[in-house]
Amino acid sequence: MRSRRRILDSLEALFRERFEEAVEDGDAAAQRSLDFDYRLEQIRLEVLLDIRQLLDTSPTEADGAAKEPSLLDRAEQLRRITKRP
Repeated sequence: MRSRRRILDSLEALFRERFEEAVEDGDAAAQRSLDFDYRLEQIRLEVLLDIRQLLDTSPTEADGAAKEPSLLDRAEQLRRITKRP
């Protein structure tokens, strides 16, 4: 599985390439649009990565003993993330 940092770095590299093209073209509107789109996609991707982490089946360490959260625990965590205020 790709690391969180690698995924976010890939996203940044993709947008940076397009942003630099917009700068070279002198396209201020495209620059603003790309900046906004990048920030929005970054938030979406971070939420998906948080969900992936919650659903990860690898054991977690608690008081020196390995413990794997149940599917019910994971579902509850996911519900808390998606619950509206």
